[in-house]
Amino acid sequence: MSVVVWITEGTWAACVDAALRRTPAGERLVLLHVTDDDVADAAHGAFAGLLGRGHGPRDPGTRVEELARAAAEELADRAAARLGRPAERMLLHGRTGQEVVAASAGAGLLVCARDGDLAVPGPHTLGPATRFVVDHATCPVLLV
Repeated sequence: MSVVVWITEGTWAACVDAALRRTPAGERLVLLHVTDDDVADAAHGAFAGLLGRGHGPRDPGTRVEELARAAAEELADRAAARLGRPAERMLLHGRTGQEVVAASAGAGLLVCARDGDLAVPGPHTLGPATRFVVDHATCPVLLV
């Protein structure tokens, strides 16, 4: 079985620490990051709407995708360094909640964190993607 650690910009350190405390040394670890396509899609659409299709090399959506990929790789590097042991990396893009549920199917555990409004206890402490994952994951979920 594997332990999937869903890393996001604001909560990755807590998830990595929780996975370290609950995962035996020989257990397979997977660092999962999902880049939502919404921002790049909006940039592509805005550019096409303003200048028409066929202006690919100057499309700002392409640059947004490159920056998002670089940020995801940097976050995975930081998480792997904090983890201090071998881990597989899964850097995906798409609809975040759906990608996390699909990537964690068959895992022994999915580690994720509260990412909503932490000032008020209750259901709003989960952002929309995390709520989707908690509701739809097919494996046990550790909510940090």
